[in-house]
Amino acid sequence: MANGDIPAAKLRAWWAHRQWLDGGAHRGASPAQVLAATGWARSVGGAAPYLGLFARAGLRRAEVDAAVAAVEVQELPAARGCTYVLPAEDFALGLAAGAGVAESEIAAAVRHLGVTQDEVEQLCLAVSELLSDTEPLGPQQIRTAAGPAVRTLGEDGRKRGLSSTLPLALGLLQARGLIRRVPVDGRLDRQRYGYLRWNQAVHGEAADLARRYFSWAAPASVRHFRWFSGFNAATAKAALAPLELIRLPGSDLLLPAELADEFAEFTVPDEPAYALVASVDGLHLLHRDLPRLVDPRDAHRTIPASRTGRSFGSEADPSTHLVVDRGRIIGFWEYDPEQRELVHQLFVPMDAALRATVDAVETFVREDLGDARSFSLDSPKSRAPKLAALRTANRYATPGSSSTTT
Repeated sequence: MANGDIPAAKLRAWWAHRQWLDGGAHRGASPAQVLAATGWARSVGGAAPYLGLFARAGLRRAEVDAAVAAVEVQELPAARGCTYVLPAEDFALGLAAGAGVAESEIAAAVRHLGVTQDEVEQLCLAVSELLSDTEPLGPQQIRTAAGPAVRTLGEDGRKRGLSSTLPLALGLLQARGLIRRVPVDGRLDRQRYGYLRWNQAVHGEAADLARRYFSWAAPASVRHFRWFSGFNAATAKAALAPLELIRLPGSDLLLPAELADEFAEFTVPDEPAYALVASVDGLHLLHRDLPRLVDPRDAHRTIPASRTGRSFGSEADPSTHLVVDRGRIIGFWEYDPEQRELVHQLFVPMDAALRATVDAVETFVREDLGDARSFSLDSPKSRAPKLAALRTANRYATPGSSSTTT
């Protein structure tokens, strides 16, 4: 990414500022307000939405779960068909952004598994008649009640990750806003879901998504936007055409004109603004361009428990949760639920403000979440090598850095 004459530190600090990761000025904001202002939170069955909302507004799990229960925020298939937690004002747009994915999955099943569009539509009708507005049904309950309307797809289906036609129907109904998936125990970091009938409009143009994206992530390149949206080059070009974007000098980065003066006047804060965020936090994932957040002096660092020997600065995505300061990644962290402690490796010396931030996140994870899984298959067992590597780094920490357990 070419940045021209713009200091990297200014860009990083600006991105953190726009992401509300600049010192707790937004305490008291609701989950919906945070997501509307800073972007949809990627949800992969882990703790990322909770960690992101806590880092930005100090929101505890009970507050987030209450917003989910009230349908003020909701986990939906959105950009690229991936699940995000969205505010209510973006439900229609989010569903529109991911609408084509469910259709493409059905088309693939038609080509390779002998599924017909008609049988999926018939199953959609059967599922809709089974569901209620108040009592969610789990996938197995739906499958049992739907009976022969659900067809097993055999070994070929299993090889493609599709054991029956039911996931196709559920995906299509979600994309159409006719059902919604809700966590059985009300938590976003568990993988137990039920389904309720819904009647959510689905609408929004590509330009609407582009406008929202650049309000969260600018300055960003066309490549960054295409990553987030999943749009091809032609669709992305058409989406950006109605927007008044300016190109930063000597760079491929675009900024909405209404932010130009604010960006020009912005300076990097003198005081640190520490935050502990998930590996898929929007600070990284809205662009998916990790090196822009890595100071050159840290690029050589070894990834905890890496089997490839690759350096941190060469990775597309972080393999651990992140410690950041004014947009710069200054460390790695994970949580050990057996020891009930947060383990971290820092690239900078510990100070009182950083200690307070680490302690606050450790308390939040211990009391509210119990664990800080990166994604649905993450577990204390699979995480053990990373925890050991972080603890080993602590023993061999060099002067001017800090790698400790709290």
